[in-house]
Amino acid sequence: MSAHRSPRWPAAVPLTTPRLTLEPLRVDHAREAVSVFADVRLHTWTGGTPSSLAQLEARYGRQSAGRSPDGRQGWLNWMLRRNADGQLIGTVQATLYRTAAGAASEASVAWVVGTDYQNEGYAREGALAMASWLRAQGVTEVAANIRPGHGASTAVARALGLKASAQVVEGEVRWSDSGT
Repeated sequence: MSAHRSPRWPAAVPLTTPRLTLEPLRVDHAREAVSVFADVRLHTWTGGTPSSLAQLEARYGRQSAGRSPDGRQGWLNWMLRRNADGQLIGTVQATLYRTAAGAASEASVAWVVGTDYQNEGYAREGALAMASWLRAQGVTEVAANIRPGHGASTAVARALGLKASAQVVEGEVRWSDSGT
């Protein structure tokens, strides 16, 4: 199916939870996010190193397009903002895949919360809001790849109803609501 004939992907919309606002990603989020994600300890689990402002702006420009360049994947990205004080604290994201029939059937999800804001349940709260919205959009399977030993992300996956599978992708265990 060519990209110009494929059905449109859903677009990220603002979402709210009791403590968070999930804002659809914009390039200008990079100015706030660069310091939130600057702690090298975050990269123990995500890999790589902290990004510069220019690198984040370029990445957010690509990601905010809402789809891969070939149109085969939908990209949904939200920045997590704490309602109490307006502080940007993290991100949740989903990559959507279609079945042969064209429906968005699977979402590969991820979350990152800045080191200063961890252990407060924000990743869980943001990921649950995202997963609920995805399911309302017709997504039938939610999956995440998690590094072994990452207890916090394992807890978020369990809160989403995901189960670990035997599948390992680039050193990460695939968790899904289908268990495969």
